[in-house]
Amino acid sequence: MMKSQTISPQNNRIDDFLAGAKSVAIAGHVSPDGDCIGSALGLWIYLRDNFPDINADVYMQDIPEIYKFLDGSDRLITSCVKQDAAKYDRLFLLDISSYDRIGVAAPIYDEIGTTICFDHHRTNNGSYTYFYNDPDASSTSEVLYSFLDPGKISEKCAEAIYMGIVHDTGVFRYPATSPETMHIAASLMSKGINFSRIIDETFCQKTYLQQKILGRILEGSSLYLDGQLIVGSASRKERIEMGLKASDLDGIVSQLRDTIGVEVSVLLYELDNGEYKASFRSKEKVDVSSICVLFGGGGHLRAAGCKMRGSAGEIIEKLLPVIEEKLKG
Repeated sequence: MMKSQTISPQNNRIDDFLAGAKSVAIAGHVSPDGDCIGSALGLWIYLRDNFPDINADVYMQDIPEIYKFLDGSDRLITSCVKQDAAKYDRLFLLDISSYDRIGVAAPIYDEIGTTICFDHHRTNNGSYTYFYNDPDASSTSEVLYSFLDPGKISEKCAEAIYMGIVHDTGVFRYPATSPETMHIAASLMSKGINFSRIIDETFCQKTYLQQKILGRILEGSSLYLDGQLIVGSASRKERIEMGLKASDLDGIVSQLRDTIGVEVSVLLYELDNGEYKASFRSKEKVDVSSICVLFGGGGHLRAAGCKMRGSAGEIIEKLLPVIEEKLKG
């Protein structure tokens, strides 16, 4: 395993990692969310605008339709093999906290000599040539911004980075939102972006199917631990019957957390292989990343996830004593 060299926005700029490069790959994580998409495409646009002699490609799974207004979203490469690594001098990893999260670009990571990771997950356990991780940052999009020259950020680049920040802050509601986050958002808004449309169309608006599954999960949810824990679930059968994609459940675990009296919310989503994907959110008391690490996952202080085997009921029984202990503090 290589030893990562820690970098910082106080001492480095994106230019420092591009010297001599002719072609770079940019990778987003599996099941890309708004922050992953915004930071990866934000970097791609910045390189296109300011480094025309460098070819850049973005490797990522196909993204939901709501994000396809972003420049470069029609150029995503959704598969690769290890031979593709020979095309590139650098690999940038955005919002990726571990090897198993690299996804599409994993064959390039395995073969390429120089990797640069920008992240904000406190559970990042990966290995890279150059590494910057700020768990206190609102988002990887905010981290990326700190390595760019604000004067060279175009309107299209600003759209992508702003969108990423909006999603990982819950429109500036979550605790990781700092004064610096707001200063960056204001700087991006000054580029002339339609910030209200970005918020409405990528964060607030939901399809009828999304509203329908939200209602079903809320109705079937249960409270535990004197109302401090709420758990909702979506079974494989429901997913097939309703034609659901994973992205159709985006935001539901946060809706569960907004219940008065609740400190921790959990959404269990049954996969095809007998596992459940468990998504966690918390308000103020519980570090949910510490829970997820116990079950092979990770994430942030107030937002994390893991995969667990068993029925929904069995998984809840495993989680109850762990969450109860965390609530006691």
